[in-house]
Amino acid sequence: MEFFEFVIVLVGMVGGFITVWTFILYQRKEKKVRLSTETEYDIRELSAIARSLSTRIDTLEAILDAEVPTWREQHEPPQQAL
Repeated sequence: MEFFEFVIVLVGMVGGFITVWTFILYQRKEKKVRLSTETEYDIRELSAIARSLSTRIDTLEAILDAEVPTWREQHEPPQQAL
């Protein structure tokens, strides 16, 4: 009977330890993920700028493709075969 009591206590202690450990790790991750409103605004603003610049690059490449069809071969390095 002592063995089963020991196993029950051991399982209870390990289960409690794992529960506390998981809670502490979750709280740490939650603190790291939280961003200030200024940071969120900056991220949104930078994302909008990146989308705008990507659109501009696509437009410029389309213009170059129409006017100078060989510009890619002249300015891009050759691709290596895998």
